[in-house]
Amino acid sequence: MAIISQMSLFSWKELGELGDLNRLRLVLDYMPDEELMKKLEKNRGKGRDDYPVRAMWNSVLAGIVFQHDNVEKLRRELGRNGQLRDMCGFEGQVPTSSAYTRFLKTLMDHEELVDQLFERLVQGITHLLPDFGKHLAMDSKGIPSFAKHKNKEEMEDGRRDLDADYGRKDYRGVHKDGRPWEKIVKWFGYKLHLVVDATYELPVTFNQSVRLGYYRRSCDLEANGGRATRSFRNGRDNGM
Repeated sequence: MAIISQMSLFSWKELGELGDLNRLRLVLDYMPDEELMKKLEKNRGKGRDDYPVRAMWNSVLAGIVFQHDNVEKLRRELGRNGQLRDMCGFEGQVPTSSAYTRFLKTLMDHEELVDQLFERLVQGITHLLPDFGKHLAMDSKGIPSFAKHKNKEEMEDGRRDLDADYGRKDYRGVHKDGRPWEKIVKWFGYKLHLVVDATYELPVTFNQSVRLGYYRRSCDLEANGGRATRSFRNGRDNGM
């Protein structure tokens, strides 16, 4: 009898070898999104259902797993990948760009429920791994906006990014010969602050700076029964 060995928990090499469709299946199977789905379906009510809520949501998750950074790349992937369409729940059709625009806007209107997905996943992994959150590391990353710069028009109409701001991150170090070096990265957009478990390389908490300028929202961690809790305060950005 052929014996198939079970995958070890959090073996990134094995997860990477699964392929995008198999990794997407894991995400869809374990995402605690039923409350969000019921809320979105209730909001849609008896309106047109050309593209079901669950299929749209699954395709958004697929875009993340497949690392597509915009809707058009995701739509092209759906158009050429019948297995992906089936897995998401589409019956052959690919949603229009305007359908995704409306759906993503609806998701933003339910931001609190979306954030709760992350919290539930963290709670779940904490039950599986009692030492999760014991060894923490902090870092941040600039997230460029699709907009290139601020717009003089400040009235919101869905076509411009009014929350993005100019960001900057400084990198400093010393060469092997003792000479100091410095690298400055600038962007227009947002800044994501992450606290991760250094052992399992999984996020514990996060915060996104809005209208950051050269400021950041710093994260204070407090011991709480071996877990991490969070509070944020304003502070000068020191390149973290």
